[in-house]
Amino acid sequence: MIPLPLSVIAEVVGGTLHGTDVTVSAPAYVDSRTPLADGLFVAVVGERVDGHDYADGAHAVLGSRATTAPTVVVADPVAALGRLARHVLDRLDPTVLAITGSQGKTGTKDYLAAVLRTLAGEDVVVATAANNNNELGVPLTVLRADPGTRFLVVEMGARGIGHISYLCDIAPPAIAAVLNVGTAHVGEFGGQEQIARAKGELVEALPADGTAVLNADDPLVAAMAVRTRARVLTFGHAADLHWRDVHLDALGRPAFLLTGQEGAHAVQLLQAGLHQVPNAVAAAAMATAAGFPLADVARALGEARSASRWRMEIGERSDGLVVVNDTYNANPDSMRAALEALVAIGRGDDTRRRRTIAVLGEMRELGDEHEAGHRAVGADAARLGVDIVVVVGPAASGIAEGARTGAGEVIVTAGREEATAWVRQNAGAEDVVLVKASRGAALEVVAAAILEETTA
Repeated sequence: MIPLPLSVIAEVVGGTLHGTDVTVSAPAYVDSRTPLADGLFVAVVGERVDGHDYADGAHAVLGSRATTAPTVVVADPVAALGRLARHVLDRLDPTVLAITGSQGKTGTKDYLAAVLRTLAGEDVVVATAANNNNELGVPLTVLRADPGTRFLVVEMGARGIGHISYLCDIAPPAIAAVLNVGTAHVGEFGGQEQIARAKGELVEALPADGTAVLNADDPLVAAMAVRTRARVLTFGHAADLHWRDVHLDALGRPAFLLTGQEGAHAVQLLQAGLHQVPNAVAAAAMATAAGFPLADVARALGEARSASRWRMEIGERSDGLVVVNDTYNANPDSMRAALEALVAIGRGDDTRRRRTIAVLGEMRELGDEHEAGHRAVGADAARLGVDIVVVVGPAASGIAEGARTGAGEVIVTAGREEATAWVRQNAGAEDVVLVKASRGAALEVVAAAILEETTA
């Protein structure tokens, strides 16, 4: 954040200053439990909590009414935050690299940020924390930038037409990637064509001298090439940047040859799952668009560690039990990818095969596709040969219906406690357990409990 007097912030956002004209020199934040000294507290009125009630002690506030702290009062604090972020970004002018897609956004963002930090320097890169990719998260990310920031990596999500256009007004991209058009939030959009229309707003926002990075393997994404003035760089199985000779190690971590016009370069990823390969290659395409040699990018990918919690995190208990914690979010496509990774880890090498257990909870925001989506995930588990499927809670019951089409065992539990108890009592050293559901299901507590050491 660049230092700004509160009176200047009021002028920028069209607000009125109440109280002392203090200077804001730290980023903005919305959670009063984690305040930033000299930062700007954005008081948002939510369904259950009014941020203004927690403004006591804040250095400065952006809100819709005056508080006990120095406050800029505006009609809409979220919109004002976006205007402030754009003002700061225009004064700093880093290269903005934006990412959207139905799945893989956070993984790709983490790969890209890690590569840029390795090749350009730790302190010159600011990236979206976790998946703060909406009308609050994007400006909060922008306001973490300072005069030393060269690269701003921004994840952008959408739940409707016009959302990404709005985010691009806050953080106009120079390099933008659309990863895929899947089924995430299909219930809110009304269909994949509408999702594609919304995601494509990202490449429409690019300038003529920018770069659109598009997934050549997804027809709905590949078709977006005609929606941009920018240069198009593709990634995929047979694209400008592609991969070959993929194989997995005993923990399901892919190695492959990253291949483009600059030759083929070996990459060994530190994260599990074949679905990490397109994420890493998309990040590589964006990094090369930013001017970095492919050989250097490949080397940096091999050093990249995930910056986001609960995304294919591999933990191992002292007795050898392996737990894959992928509980941050879920939709049918990401569920399938995680199940494929589980089976790959279970397959192991020629000397050891692990029994596979999938602990699966509800996928939210599927709308009319809720039941069909859950049954499809269960059918995927059966088709892939998962040994045991543990279904968590009534909302995920469709998974059990689909899983019963195969030869594996299906365990239906009432909730997190019962699922945890079953796995603790029945899983052992030769097993690998995947835990996955939408964020609201909070299955990370199940993964943590399974990893707890047993006592004599």
